[in-house]
Amino acid sequence: MGISKTSIARKVAMALSGLFLVLFLAQHFTINFTSVVSPDTFNEISHFMGTNFLVQAVLQPILIAGVVFHFVMGFILEARNRSARGVKYAKFNGAANSSWISRNMIISGIVVLAFLGLHFYDFWVHEMQVKYLEGDMSGLNEAGNFRYYEETVAKFAGQGVRVGLYVLAFIFLMLHLLHGFASSFQTMGVNNKYSSGIKIFTKAFAIVIPMGFVFIAIFHYFNNL
Repeated sequence: MGISKTSIARKVAMALSGLFLVLFLAQHFTINFTSVVSPDTFNEISHFMGTNFLVQAVLQPILIAGVVFHFVMGFILEARNRSARGVKYAKFNGAANSSWISRNMIISGIVVLAFLGLHFYDFWVHEMQVKYLEGDMSGLNEAGNFRYYEETVAKFAGQGVRVGLYVLAFIFLMLHLLHGFASSFQTMGVNNKYSSGIKIFTKAFAIVIPMGFVFIAIFHYFNNL
């Protein structure tokens, strides 16, 4: 029996949402990395992103919807794949036909999802409380300076357990991307002279960006002991 159009549509939707989240990840890393090289720049960008109407009222809801959609679709596809394996068990040998990473995308995805919960609690919930419950849109601390860099560093300075959780989560994100990013292009039918270059790029991205986030967390931990 061939793959149904519905199944193909789900996989394409999963791939598109994944590519969208990869773009956000690159943008998020770029902003966060400025906290290492220029706290003032980090403060200015953070204030702009946190107070700009388009970002807050349009892009942020789209991002949240994209995250929810990607993970829900991932669970649906995993459930259907497991069901198909049960029917065709005699013909399926996961270890022989696929890598450990590809067979355990749901595990890496769950770890990343749990991390997002921690990350939202650490930063997003706090921002919503300050800006919309307390009504403070100034972005300033008691000394009259932008508070974003100071609050970011406080999450890592002396917080060994939190830093460890961040490192673990980004290792799992790396594993998730090592298979997911490249397979998104395959799902979209990209198979041309650029395929080998795309594969190299996706692998490099999958390693560099998560490890970059790890570096940021460790840097702020040790730089503020």
